[in-house]
Amino acid sequence: MGKKKNKKYEDALEELQIELVGLTRWLRRTGKRLVVILEGRDAAGKGGTIKAITDKLDTRAARVVAMGKPDSREETQWYFQRYVPQLPAAGELVLFDRSWYNRAVVEPAMGFCTQAQYDAFMKACPAFEKLLTDDGIILLKYWLAVDQEEQEKRFAERAEDPLKRWKLSPVDLKGRQKYEEMGDLRDVMIQHTDTDDAPWFVADFNDQKTGRLDLIRHLLDQIPDKLCPDEEFDLPKLKGKPQKERVTGKAKKVPKVY
Repeated sequence: MGKKKNKKYEDALEELQIELVGLTRWLRRTGKRLVVILEGRDAAGKGGTIKAITDKLDTRAARVVAMGKPDSREETQWYFQRYVPQLPAAGELVLFDRSWYNRAVVEPAMGFCTQAQYDAFMKACPAFEKLLTDDGIILLKYWLAVDQEEQEKRFAERAEDPLKRWKLSPVDLKGRQKYEEMGDLRDVMIQHTDTDDAPWFVADFNDQKTGRLDLIRHLLDQIPDKLCPDEEFDLPKLKGKPQKERVTGKAKKVPKVY
């Protein structure tokens, strides 16, 4: 049953990825710009969703932004300043793995910003996003929702798996104790920043695979006029016999181990 369910997921994801390739083709041909923001608790599934979206896309057409802690100079800038250079140019899709909304939930919960900084962000954010959408940027904002019991299971899995242990940070561990507080901050964030220009969408990510499929389907459905059919073509016949690649002996060879 598990294999059948996984096959069903893989088949559904492949169909969506074909549409995503078409979406990036539409962006290039129209010059449109698309920003997708993925927010949520630690271990909600942001990284896996971004990988599912970008897996088959041209890296020149889709870019992932996951910004770290601001340096001493950036801390003195206008808060949105370091995010602006990351915005897309014509024909680009940019996905934010967390975004300027750090200041709405993570920073106040962890004491990384002052009350005045938080208040200023909540007041400025809708105006900032309206500037983006007024300039033609398509802005989609998603909150990936996960119950604390499921979140704890994922934390435990990460702690046991050496390939996932790097995902656990001191901030993650501290945030485990602030589930309710961060939920309250999330609700205030949505109340203040959900606008006609840039609404919030909440996706159930207690099951990560169905959550990914639902989110990608929703994302694609927000671009109703994206139909941009792929042009099939036949490869011209190769002239002559296929040649072997012979690289100069000056280059050192990678040893054959496997």
